[in-house]
Amino acid sequence: MKSTLRASFLFVALVFASNSATAQERIETWKGKTVMVVTPHPDDDLFGCGGTMALLAKNMNRILIVIYTNDNKGSYDLEMTSERLARIRKAEEEAACQALGIPQENIIWLGYNDGELEYAPPKELCGQVTRLIRKYRPDALFSIDPGENHERWHKTDHRMAAFNTIDAVRAAEFHLYYPEHLLYDGFKPYQVPLLFFYYTLKDDANYWVNIDDFIDLKIEAALKHVSQFEPSINKYRPDWAAADYRQLNHEFKTRAPQKDKHYVEAFRKATGFNQE
Repeated sequence: MKSTLRASFLFVALVFASNSATAQERIETWKGKTVMVVTPHPDDDLFGCGGTMALLAKNMNRILIVIYTNDNKGSYDLEMTSERLARIRKAEEEAACQALGIPQENIIWLGYNDGELEYAPPKELCGQVTRLIRKYRPDALFSIDPGENHERWHKTDHRMAAFNTIDAVRAAEFHLYYPEHLLYDGFKPYQVPLLFFYYTLKDDANYWVNIDDFIDLKIEAALKHVSQFEPSINKYRPDWAAADYRQLNHEFKTRAPQKDKHYVEAFRKATGFNQE
């Protein structure tokens, strides 16, 4: 009995030490890790942490992108249909991820309609993401910040994605939440050791990743999302006029966040959350 207890304590200590080491390492040094990025729409992952994803992909980390919605409503083109827009946005996301070095098979689509995530059955929605966390057991999870100023104004999908994701992180730890994951799939409870929230408030940011070497790649990937910008959002066209491409490229580069004269992506880093 004593030897069994000692073995159990040793296992817990090793897991804690491993998680602590990951928490202390700079993202720029990660290799061989599994990173899950959870995003409301196909483009928020890119704008929130595209440079960091490119850096991680180059360093041979496995990146999984979980997308809540198919983004099938955001067009002013009166000839556009939801079904067509969903296909367009899916292809654009795949092209953007390819530019960043992330394979198409690593994109997981939950398939909810744009703007309707808050109307999804809450228990089912949380269970879907909880299951993915338990299945893939990420070393770190990136998601939209649940502490942003949602109550004043924020897109509904952003608000729901933020809250649902952190609820799923918590649920994944305890086997009595969604016990069917263990009973039927064999997915054991899992505690995500490290969280990075993007779209965070400026005063809440506590972690910055230098993306000097990846800013051009991030912009290239952003420009794959043709339908998200003028003039295509008003009257869809699948490509760019050369002048529009140059202009938007310049605007992205000019407006890209900097810190200490370096291009950066800002996050709120957390190694846990309020259990009370």
